[in-house]
Amino acid sequence: MSVKPKRNITSMQNEYIDQKKQKANKLVKKRKLLFRRLTVFFLVAAAVSYLFISTLITQNRQLESKKAEKAKLEQQLAKLQSKQTMLEDEILKLNDDEYIAKLARSEYFLSDEGEIIFSIPDEEHEDEEEEVSY
Repeated sequence: MSVKPKRNITSMQNEYIDQKKQKANKLVKKRKLLFRRLTVFFLVAAAVSYLFISTLITQNRQLESKKAEKAKLEQQLAKLQSKQTMLEDEILKLNDDEYIAKLARSEYFLSDEGEIIFSIPDEEHEDEEEEVSY
């Protein structure tokens, strides 16, 4: 472990050396400014990227929920359309006098002249009545 002796060197004081020092100082300042500008640029770019990505993710979630809601509503629409066609057929049938007479006989136990109506309980209704009586 040897210790190096200090050497006292005095720098020259001339115009050339001063210019070199000023150039070196300017270069150091330029590099610091460049580093600061790049840092700020990357921070802004990162913030903008975060906003874009978060917006994209949020819109994707909303889109998925809207698609699920659309599928549900389409199913409901299909059910309603089938019900509508059934009701339209019922309207057409209700314009027929024979159908109305048949419906009155079956639903309201109305009879034509000379007819006798026998009411036979449905098996499903008997099961329901037995369950209710307990």
